[in-house]
Amino acid sequence: MGSVHTDQTTFTAVELQQLHHQDLTNQRVERAQWVLKSPEPPGPWQQLLHSIKANVFPQRKKYSAVSFFKSLFPILSWGRNYKASKFKNDLMAGLTLASLSIPQSIGYANLAKLDPQYGLYTSIVPPLVYSLMGSSRELAIGPVAVVSLLLSSLLQKIEDPIVNPVAYTNLAFTVTFFAGIFQAAFGIFRLGFIVDFLSHAAIVGFMAGAAIVIGLQQLKGLLGISKFTTNTDVVSVLVSVFKSIIHEPWYPLNIVLGCAFLIFLLIARFIGKKNKNLFWLPAIAPLISVVLSTLIVYVTKADRHGVKIVKHIKEGLNPSSAHQLQLTGPHVGQAAKAGLISAIIALAEAIAVGRSFASIKGYHLDGNKEMIAMGCMNIAGSLTSCYVATGSFSRTAVNFSAGCQTAVSNIVMALTVIVSLELLTRLLYFTPTAILASIILSALPGLIDINEAYHIWKVDKLDFLACIGAFLGVLFASVEIGLLAAVSISFAKILINSLRPGIEVLGRLPRSDIFCNMSQYPMAIKTPSILIIGINSSLLCFANANSVRERVMKWVTKEEDETEEKEKGRNIQHVILDMSNVLNVDTSGILALEEIQKKLLSHGIELAVANPRWQVIHRLKLAKLVDKIGEQRIFLTVSEAVDACLINSKGAGVSSC
Repeated sequence: MGSVHTDQTTFTAVELQQLHHQDLTNQRVERAQWVLKSPEPPGPWQQLLHSIKANVFPQRKKYSAVSFFKSLFPILSWGRNYKASKFKNDLMAGLTLASLSIPQSIGYANLAKLDPQYGLYTSIVPPLVYSLMGSSRELAIGPVAVVSLLLSSLLQKIEDPIVNPVAYTNLAFTVTFFAGIFQAAFGIFRLGFIVDFLSHAAIVGFMAGAAIVIGLQQLKGLLGISKFTTNTDVVSVLVSVFKSIIHEPWYPLNIVLGCAFLIFLLIARFIGKKNKNLFWLPAIAPLISVVLSTLIVYVTKADRHGVKIVKHIKEGLNPSSAHQLQLTGPHVGQAAKAGLISAIIALAEAIAVGRSFASIKGYHLDGNKEMIAMGCMNIAGSLTSCYVATGSFSRTAVNFSAGCQTAVSNIVMALTVIVSLELLTRLLYFTPTAILASIILSALPGLIDINEAYHIWKVDKLDFLACIGAFLGVLFASVEIGLLAAVSISFAKILINSLRPGIEVLGRLPRSDIFCNMSQYPMAIKTPSILIIGINSSLLCFANANSVRERVMKWVTKEEDETEEKEKGRNIQHVILDMSNVLNVDTSGILALEEIQKKLLSHGIELAVANPRWQVIHRLKLAKLVDKIGEQRIFLTVSEAVDACLINSKGAGVSSC
C-alpha cells in the first residue's frame, strides 16, 4: 500500500511540474504575440505633422487660437503674473546690461566691417522680438564677437566693405534674413539635430580659435593701422601687422590709450570675479572706458596727433532695410550659404548659453521654440537694419548676476539703446577705435576654456580631435575651414561607430534573468548549446549590415570550435539575437538578417530574435522575414528566448541552466 501511495504522489508532482511548464509556455507565447501583433507604427509624414503640431500646440488636448498665441509668445503666459518687485530687478539688470551692450555693440559692428550704428540697431529689434517669443529668462540678445567675425570672413569674399560699403551692408542684411529663415525652419520642423552636429568639443575648439583670431584683428585698432588684410588666419594677420608697422606710419598714442584701458577692463573683470557683490563693475567698466577715453581725446585733441576715432554715428531709430535685401541676383546662393553657417553657429552659442543658465535656475529650455524665436527675431532684424544677433555669454552672465527675473531686462536694455541713439550718438564722435578694440579684447578670455579642453582630452580622444581640428582650422585657415574640420571629424566619429557597431556575446548573471555583455561582466554564465549575441547599434542599415553579418557568423564559428574542443557532442543549437538596441532597420539590414538565418540553418542551428523594437518588427513582417524565422522564434525578452530554446533542445534539461 505504501509503494502505491508513493507512486501516486510522484505522478502528481510530475503532473504539476508539467502544468507549470505549460503555463509558463502559454505566458511566453502570449507575450510574443504582443510583439508580433503590435499596431502599425506612424509613417514619416505622420511623424512630421505630429512634431509640428506638438511644437505649436504643446501638451494641450484642445487646440485654439489662444493656445497657439501662448505657445508662440510665452510672454502672454508669464506676463499675467508679472509683479512690480520683478520689474525692479529687471530694470536694474536691463540698465546694467545696456551699459555693457552699447560699447560692445559698436565694437562688434566694427569687427563685422559695418558702421557703428548697425551694432546698436542689432541691440534693439532682436532683443525686443526675443523678449516676446523666447523662453529663456536670462539670455541677453545682441551682436556677438564670433558671429561678427564669421560674417566679415564670409562676406568679404563676396563684396569688399571698403570699395563698395553699400553693397556689403545690403549683403549683411540678406545673410541675416536667410539665417532667420533657416533658424525658424529648424525649429518648426524639429531639425535641431543639425545644430548638434557641431558637438560640444567642436564648439570649445572653434570658440578658442575664433577668440585668438578676433584678438589679433584688434591689433588694427590698437595700432591705428589703416590698411589691413581681409583674411582671418593668424599668419595673414601677423604678416599684415608687420608690413604695416614697417612700411606705414603708426601712432603709439593709439596703443598707449588702448592698453591703458585694457588693463583697467581686465582689472575690473578680475575684481568682479573675486567679489560677486561687485558684479556691476566689469559690466559698467566698458562704458566708463568709452566716456573717459572720449573725454581725453576731446580735451587733448589727440585725434590731431594720430589717434583714430569713431567719428560720425548716425542717430535715430532703425530705418527699414526691406528694400535692401538682395533676394535676386548673382550672390543669392552665396548669401544663403553664409546664412546657413551663421544660423548654425548663432543657434549653437545661444542654446548652449541659454540651457546652462536655465539649469542653474531649475527650468527647462525648449530648443525648438528657441530656434523659432531666434529665427523670427533675425528675420525682423534683417528688415530693420540689423545683422545676425544671438545670445551672448558675457552679457547673459552680467544679466544673471544683476538679478534679472524675466526677459523684461532685454526690453529695458533695448529702450536704453534707443535713448542713446536719439540723444547720445553725437557725444561718441571722439571715441577712439583703440578703446573699442580693448573692449573686445577684454571679453575674449571667456571664450577660451583650457580646462574644458583638457577635460575633453581625458574623457574622449576622438572628441578632442574634433576640438583641436576646429581650433587649428580657424587659427591657420579660415572660420569656414575650422567649422568644416570640426563637423567632418564629428561625422567621421559617427561613421566609425555605425560602420563597426558593438557585437557582443551575452551571458546570464548568477541568480537572475538578466543577460549582459560577458566581457564587461566576467561572472556572467554561458547557456549550454545556446549563443546569445547582442547588436549595439541604433540602426541596422546598408552602412553596417555586412559587418554585422560577418561578425555574427564569426562568433558562431568561434563558439562552435571552442565547444567542440571542450565538450564533445554539445554544439551550438540555437543563436539568439538580442535586438533591443536596434531602433530601425533598412532593406540591407533585413537582407543581412535573412542571410544569417540561411547560413545558420545550413549548419543545423536555429535563429531566434529577442525584443525587436517597433519599427524593426514592423519591417520584418513586411519583408516576410518573420514567416521565414517562424513566429514561435520571436520573443519579448532574452530570458524567454533562452527558456524556450532550452525546452526545445534535445538532451538539454532545465537544470543545465
